[in-house]
Parts: sequence; C-alpha cells; structure tokens
Amino acid sequence: MCFSAEASFAGGVLITAIGVAVVTKVHKPSQLLFASIPIFFGLQQFTEGVLWLTIPNPEYIGIQKIATYIFLVMADTLWPFIIPLSVLLMEQNARKKKILWYMFISGLFVSAYYAYCLVFLNVTPVINGYHIQYNTDFPKLISYPVFALYLIATITPLFVSSIQRTHLMGVLMFFSCLITAIFFTQFLTSVWCFFAAIISAVIFWILRDSKRKFHFDRLNLLKLQIEKGTT
Repeated sequence: MCFSAEASFAGGVLITAIGVAVVTKVHKPSQLLFASIPIFFGLQQFTEGVLWLTIPNPEYIGIQKIATYIFLVMADTLWPFIIPLSVLLMEQNARKKKILWYMFISGLFVSAYYAYCLVFLNVTPVINGYHIQYNTDFPKLISYPVFALYLIATITPLFVSSIQRTHLMGVLMFFSCLITAIFFTQFLTSVWCFFAAIISAVIFWILRDSKRKFHFDRLNLLKLQIEKGTT
C-alpha cells in the first residue's frame, strides 16, 4: 500500500484478517486458491511497509532488496496466472472453462516475461512524495503490450466466469486500474495494488453468498430425497 509505512502495515493487518475470514467461507477445494487472494494482498502490503522503512536507510539494503523482489514477484508474476487459474478452478461451465484456459496460458506468458526481467534486469525502489516508485530497466518498447496482456489475464476472467458477482469484482478492478493509470502513472504498481487490495472484501462477499447457495441447494436436494422416500 502506498502513502506510508503505517498505512502499509495497517492495511496488511486488515487485508490479512479479511483473507482469514474469506478462507472460512470456502466449502469446496476448488475455491481455496481464490479465497487465498486477500492473504497474498496482505503479504504484499507488509513487504511494501518494510520498503518504506528500509529505503531511507542504506544499512538495510539487503532487507530492502528482499522486500522489493517479494513485492514485485507477487505484483508482476503471481497475479497474471493466479487470478485466471483461481477462476478456472471454480468454473463449471465447459465453454467458459475453455476460454479461461486461454487466459491462464496468456497469464503464464506474462508471468514468465516479468520473471525474466526481475532476474536479469535492475529494479530500484525510491520514495517519491507519498508513493513508492519502482524504477526498472525493463524494455520500454514492449512494456505497454505486455501490460495490456497483464490486464487481460487478470481482469477478463472475472467477466467470463459464471460465478455470481465476479463481474462486479472485474468492474472494480478495471476502474481502479484506470484511475491509477490516469492519476498515478509513475506509481502504477504500488497504487493499483492498494486499490486491488480493497477488492478483497468483494471476494469475501462472493464466497459468502456461494456458501449460502451451496447449503440451500443441499437442503433442497435433501428435501426432494425425503419427499421421494415418503411416496
């Protein structure tokens, strides 16, 4: 989370707590990865909190580097395949699953590209005002096409899915990214993760309603079985 170390750590605690609550709403193994997304967001915010504390202090350069790469590995390489995969695992519609497979594969390419860049190119985090800016040597020529594919892999699956209310999550992620790109272009990685973290509450809502529907369907099935047994 941007703005300050205090905001990052407070956000990390809040989002992790939401993540734990989300996991309690899981009633199918296929939902576990999707439910874990807020916990990953919480970890991200903790690592950026560490960066706020270590960037001004060169004696902690080793810790700073570790925190930088944990944050960027999650932001750049984890989300492009975790989000489509988590939606794919929950999807039951065969046609939609096929589309989600293509998005998952696209996400893997994006993850592989950013992983290569993080291993072989330089990354330097700097505090600029109330934000952390990640200066990189990543190729500028293909940065926009790769980021477009990143958005397709992380946002589009939420619109493809037949799971109730994932569309709302997709809308929120799209507009949060749009607002960030317009007003905080230089700090896109840091600030968009802040907005995306807020969406963790929507994940809780999605799985809570899914659990209620699951129990309701089971009750209806039990009722039908009882009715058949009495006839």
